[in-house]
Amino acid sequence: MNGPEIHVEFAPDLAVFVQRGPHRTLVTDGASSLGHVVESAGVPLTEVGTLWVNGREVPRSYVAVAGDTVEVRPVERPQQVPGAPLRFLLDVHLGTLARRLRLLGVDTAYESTDIGDPALAARSAAEQRVMLSRDRGLLRRRELWAGAYVYSTRPEDQLRDILDRFRPELRPWTRCTACNGLLRQATKEEVADQLHGGTHRSYDVFAQCRDCGRAYWKGAHHEQLVAIVTRALEEFAS
Repeated sequence: MNGPEIHVEFAPDLAVFVQRGPHRTLVTDGASSLGHVVESAGVPLTEVGTLWVNGREVPRSYVAVAGDTVEVRPVERPQQVPGAPLRFLLDVHLGTLARRLRLLGVDTAYESTDIGDPALAARSAAEQRVMLSRDRGLLRRRELWAGAYVYSTRPEDQLRDILDRFRPELRPWTRCTACNGLLRQATKEEVADQLHGGTHRSYDVFAQCRDCGRAYWKGAHHEQLVAIVTRALEEFAS
């Protein structure tokens, strides 16, 4: 581009997207929106809260002029998502996060295979789900209903970040971690075909997914799951 120069300051929270530091001088084409300029600098608009130019807030459609000083602020937390009840859609790389959100009773769709960015964006729009991904290209797709970048590669940090950002209602032990269906109480007889040896002898309390039929009981990993739920409730339960 060969046009007006503007001075841009990116918030510290957005530093991960900006390779050459938070303070930048950018050359614009004099016609593109400020939102497009910011996104071209590497910051997905899903991560941008407000834009300020020369001390006043402007819309993303604002066209910068030479000498403008721009401040790019992150989304406020907790982030308000208008419209439908808060629901998520996760891409193929976030399976552990998907299971942990479901463990907490959060409506979480997850694609276990790579169906491609267009299909993910279309599902986000059709089902009004917030797309969670570490793929910046996916988050730039205009057809997304809403989206958010997952900053960490560690599931523990990912979960805490999403709970802090969106503050979804937590209803632990109510969803199937395999398919996201709702659970119901079940008798041993109803799930007997899924029980083997010691499990059949040692456990008497069961739940079953209304959608896929998977059975649940307090097995060997239950204490680890309880720890995840306890931490989440202590910090984020409303």
